[in-house]
Amino acid sequence: MTERPFDTSPENTGEQSSRFKLFHKLMSRKVRHILLISTSYEAWIMEEDCRLSEQIINEYRGLNLSRPPQLTWVSSAELAVEKMGTRGFDLVIVISRAVDETAYGAGERIKARVPDMPVILLTHQEVLPEAGVRLATSSSGIDRIFYWSGDAGILLAIIKHVEDRMNVGPDTACAGIRVIIVVEDSPFYRSVILPALYRELVTETQALIEDSLNEEHRILSMRARPKILLAGSYEQAMEVYETYKPYVLGVISDVRFPNRGALDGEAGLKLLRYIKSDRFDIPLLLASSEPENAEPAARIPAVFIDKSTSRLQERIAGFLMDYLGFGPFVFRQPDGRVIQKASDLFELEQGLRTISEAAFVRHCCQNDFSRWLFSLAEVELANQLRPLRDTDFDSVEIHRRHLIELIRDKRRERLKGVIVDFDKHRFDPETGFLKTGKGSLGGKARGQAFISWIISRSETCFQSFEGICVMVPQTLVITTEGFDDFIRLNHLGELMHRDFTDEEIAERFVDATFPENLKCRLTTFLGSVDYPLAVRSSGLLEDARFKPYAGLYKTFFVPNDDADMECRILQLMEAVKMVWASTFYRAPRAFTRRVGNRMESEKMAVIIQQVVGSRYGDHFYPAVSGVAQSKNYYPFSRMTPEDGIVNIAMGLGKAVMEGENNLRFCPRYPEILPQRSTVRDILENAQQYFYALKMGEPTCSLGVNDAVTLVRRDLHEAKDEYPVRALCSTYFPADDRIRDTWSAQGFPVLTFASLLKYKSLPVAEIIRDLLALGSRELGCPVEIEFALDLSPDASEAARFAVLQIRPMSAREEMLDVSITDEDLSLALCISHMALGNTVNTEMSDIIYVKPDTFDPSKTVEIVPEIAKINRALSKTDRKYILIGPGRWGTADRWLGIPVTWGDISGVGAIVETVHPDIQADPSQGSHFFHNITALGINYFNVGHHNGDLMDTLRLAGFKTVQETPHVVHVKAPKELTLKVDGRSGKGIIRES
Repeated sequence: MTERPFDTSPENTGEQSSRFKLFHKLMSRKVRHILLISTSYEAWIMEEDCRLSEQIINEYRGLNLSRPPQLTWVSSAELAVEKMGTRGFDLVIVISRAVDETAYGAGERIKARVPDMPVILLTHQEVLPEAGVRLATSSSGIDRIFYWSGDAGILLAIIKHVEDRMNVGPDTACAGIRVIIVVEDSPFYRSVILPALYRELVTETQALIEDSLNEEHRILSMRARPKILLAGSYEQAMEVYETYKPYVLGVISDVRFPNRGALDGEAGLKLLRYIKSDRFDIPLLLASSEPENAEPAARIPAVFIDKSTSRLQERIAGFLMDYLGFGPFVFRQPDGRVIQKASDLFELEQGLRTISEAAFVRHCCQNDFSRWLFSLAEVELANQLRPLRDTDFDSVEIHRRHLIELIRDKRRERLKGVIVDFDKHRFDPETGFLKTGKGSLGGKARGQAFISWIISRSETCFQSFEGICVMVPQTLVITTEGFDDFIRLNHLGELMHRDFTDEEIAERFVDATFPENLKCRLTTFLGSVDYPLAVRSSGLLEDARFKPYAGLYKTFFVPNDDADMECRILQLMEAVKMVWASTFYRAPRAFTRRVGNRMESEKMAVIIQQVVGSRYGDHFYPAVSGVAQSKNYYPFSRMTPEDGIVNIAMGLGKAVMEGENNLRFCPRYPEILPQRSTVRDILENAQQYFYALKMGEPTCSLGVNDAVTLVRRDLHEAKDEYPVRALCSTYFPADDRIRDTWSAQGFPVLTFASLLKYKSLPVAEIIRDLLALGSRELGCPVEIEFALDLSPDASEAARFAVLQIRPMSAREEMLDVSITDEDLSLALCISHMALGNTVNTEMSDIIYVKPDTFDPSKTVEIVPEIAKINRALSKTDRKYILIGPGRWGTADRWLGIPVTWGDISGVGAIVETVHPDIQADPSQGSHFFHNITALGINYFNVGHHNGDLMDTLRLAGFKTVQETPHVVHVKAPKELTLKVDGRSGKGIIRES
């Protein structure tokens, strides 16, 4: 069989083009260490009076910036040069009361030692214009002069100015980061404008970065803010402009500054006129302390600000918001009237759908959309929009639709594989994975978040499959913080240490008060989702590789279709409460005691997940649900254990997870189905019932029963529904033949032939690739839950939804276990399908179902008889061997004994035997089986291979401890020897 190569290296997963991968490369050079040169007196004033270090720290914290730089003080240029020989510095600041030759000389000494070192002069004294000319026309040892007024904001501005200058080249080339040019030669006004500009720039950028992103991405997005480049002369300004022309977002300029070595009273006007003639779309601001310059500014045209105004910072902020795109996007009519505002991409997309054609054209002509996106740090999207013109499209509406598609695609791309913090004020309904609360996601949600992440990285690999979309359903996780708040609010911690029934616990939780803030968030969420929801557990210990709590907690399905929102939210809250309550139920508590954990260590997060499927009348269900495992413990024919195994069923996954009748196949060889080799085999083994969610009924109370909203439907009842027709073959009794097509003339038989035999969709191939990907990324064998939704519309892609990934139960190290001829001759049980790797000589108790009088219709009655004996043995901590027909732990009473973990919590080994009245494959894929193998409980399947043995006559000869109508508890004369060879899968139980 030819394998399709599946490459998920970064080059082929799209990871290199990730927006946040790109942001990691930005601002690579930071100012970490600053060397300050001043007299001891200046140092004392700065530290004791001005509290300089404290002010810098507070300034960084106030703006939520990353770690502030460290300061080192020296008292002279000579000591500075000496100190620079012992450690590296990123910036030198010379603090001087006067701008004199001593200050310039200090800078020259530093430059002589490290020519590229930025040297800033910070002075208390007003600087004459001649100093600006000197800096502009000569190499003075000082890069910039700033005025110190006691405000630490100037230190932040200096640091950010130096960092921008160091990073502007690589960051514009790498990501097209935008640049704001500031032309100002006056140290005083420069020291007023630059701090105000940086403070507004940082604050507005932080406000605009989507609150729905997580904290890491917010920090990374800050790196994409526009750079501020400072120029002190006409020549410097022109050099900066020409160098970074494609990236210039706006220009702020003084009027009078050096030009050709002398002060020029119209240098700013000349500069802005040139830029406007070269790039009409760049917003310009002329800042002057002379009001008469307002008129020539208007003729350019440029915005005018009076530098002497007391509202200078406010005016600068207004320019950033009104002209450079900071703040919300303001949709305007051509006459300037405000239509509406957008604070994020989702609102921008919605606004684009509704504004008039004239307003759309106005914004496009002025590059307003791209300018705002640059301010939002959406550099890639802004670069896509900026070159577009109406002439590129056949009509304005086509242009509009193109922009909407680009924005929608960007939103979806950005949110894939990201755990987003839920914000009820800025909730994007298309967000894939949300969490609310600061606690843990829990084990199951961690797995779901991880598979979402690796699928997003490998998206291009899965896009090659035609007619099917691989996706992860939309999910909201209530972290363990919600559980803690609920337990604390209602004083329910005592339940951990009291012996209540499951029903009593459920009643306490239903009556308890739900946290109000969490109710508000769930109400916001429900207001944007109109599909059914699965409310699933995600305990801290759930789905762990070692001793996982798989399937012990509850999952509830809610239709979410009531016309009354209050009814919908009440049912959702009750479902969440019931999942929380299941933490304290009997089965999880018994499992916790068995594995040696403490109840206090388990906390419960809750997953609220979209149910993938379609509605058919009053029922909702997926066409197929299944569980795939990358390790097959029972390979046959050409299969190897590494080829994996899949169990699928039509409808919701309850049939698979609880061990009911389903189809088992190998994803590498889906056509090999020995259990379907004859017509009789197919008819006897085919699934006849499936689970669906009831829709359109009054909202009901949930309680302990997690299936209260589900219905078990007969296949014939749904024969007119698309999944039945797409997946069923037809049996014709007259010919005793099954044809792999749907026909109303015969009887439907669920064979999944269209998928497995004729490969109408590459389902087996997708499963194989997902198992390979998951195993490699987790570093161990994995189990994946999935659902497949089919559409009768051929133009609409099927949806393959990955619901969960977890490590398969860890197996014991493969020690050498020898099963000898003597073992075989003395064995009372021999299995060629055994799990484990052990030699055990500690058990003598056996509980077995009476084989001679076994009646499949009585399996439910057998459960309490076993549970009663289990409780008695558990009190004395005696492990036992459990023997019975069919599949243990199945929810289908006709396939075996439907015990739960709490019924057999003291079991040491399990034996499944065949029975002529039960048609059941060996256990594999159910939650029950997952926990059995995780606990190291040895498992034997007897009767499916030649050479298997179960000597019931010898069992009957052992001493009877207790006998019930259906079950016998016997005790061997002394401890039995149990051996399992994990390599060969052979196991025996013999008398010692």
